[in-house]
Amino acid sequence: MSTQINFKSINRLAVPATISGIAEPLLSITDTAIVGNIPTDSLESLAAAGIVGSFLSMLIWVLGQTRSSISAIISQYLGAGKLEEVKNLPAQAIFFNILLSIVVLLSTVFVVEEIFTLFNASGKILDYCISYYSIRVWGFPLTLFTFAVFGIFRGLQNTFYPMVIAMLGAGLNILFDFALVYGIDGWIPAMNLEGAAWASLISQAIMAVLAFILLLKKTEISMRLVLPLNKELKRVVFMSLNLFVRAIALNVALILAVREATALGDRFIGAHTIAINLWLFAAFFIDGFAAAGNSMGGKLLGASDYDGLWKLAKKIVLYGMVVSLVLMMGGFLFYRPIGYLFSNDTLVLDTFYGIFYIVILGLPMNTLAFVFDGLFKGLGEMKYLRNVLLTATFLGFVPCLYLGKFLGWGFYAIWVAFVVWMLIRGFALLWKFDRKFRPLVQNL
Repeated sequence: MSTQINFKSINRLAVPATISGIAEPLLSITDTAIVGNIPTDSLESLAAAGIVGSFLSMLIWVLGQTRSSISAIISQYLGAGKLEEVKNLPAQAIFFNILLSIVVLLSTVFVVEEIFTLFNASGKILDYCISYYSIRVWGFPLTLFTFAVFGIFRGLQNTFYPMVIAMLGAGLNILFDFALVYGIDGWIPAMNLEGAAWASLISQAIMAVLAFILLLKKTEISMRLVLPLNKELKRVVFMSLNLFVRAIALNVALILAVREATALGDRFIGAHTIAINLWLFAAFFIDGFAAAGNSMGGKLLGASDYDGLWKLAKKIVLYGMVVSLVLMMGGFLFYRPIGYLFSNDTLVLDTFYGIFYIVILGLPMNTLAFVFDGLFKGLGEMKYLRNVLLTATFLGFVPCLYLGKFLGWGFYAIWVAFVVWMLIRGFALLWKFDRKFRPLVQNL
């Protein structure tokens, strides 16, 4: 059965994936907005939430790459009509991934102070980082499991159930945030920053349980760990390793940004926390079309439908650009009100407003990079994705960041470096896709 490439078929996957995708940064944004308005120590709490959030995102992105590998293989086998051959693969891949996550979790718990000292956190901010992380870190394996299940559904061309799970998790997180951070008079004492950590952990646990139930009830994929090992497990491992290296390169950029913002002072890390959360929010909003490219691209490749693949790429880039332009308009229209959602500190807001326009203007380039990134994951091109990120980070972001610092650009250097970073990523992926698949297309 051929895959239809049109507005309806793309958005059947993209819209639920967009809603699902924005739920992830929404968890961090909710913490940021609520924590930034805590009556006491709001600036220190906001800085701690930003530092810990960046570190946890690094761990999740580095070890959560199994999701993309599973999705790519399942979608390709689905397109080739051979899904039965990989039904026992997800359980084996998830088992090893979760086991690794537990090892990482336990290894970080004992050196948590040293970790956040590397981010230039000190004094009260460091104390808040330790208490916040010590709670939130236990949701790490739960999040990885949920992500892996999302990858299975995505490979099966289903982004609806991940959307349901993500929406429920985000909604519960908001409710728990208000109840635990500010407290409920006579019922729950105000827990401030620790309340935000507990809210995230409880939400992550509920999402993991729901993901497990839906996987068992709505698919034929088994979660029983059986031998022998599936023949594609080796490919999953190598894909994941390439994405593992890629994620490290990606997080080098994100961590250096946090470190340099922290070194500039409390108001700068507060402003950076707001800006990076909005950047990630927009990224996951656009990522819905990347998810559609991921799911449909793998299936089309499995069916050797190169004409359909070329058509898919053009359409998802077009739709993604339209969304990015809408987000740009919204950003400029609500330029100042957006800041008030996250902080009541005048110094933090003034610093944020000074660079917010850079975040907004970079959205079209982000779209190109994110959409092709998702498409390449569905095609199994993990090695090239790795090389692009290594190049963009170490020959683009890092030199630009420190050159800007040397020239005295201060906070601007961080966000100019982000623009250069995304510029390299976007055009490198566009060039590769054109070079590899244009000769295979019959009707240009």
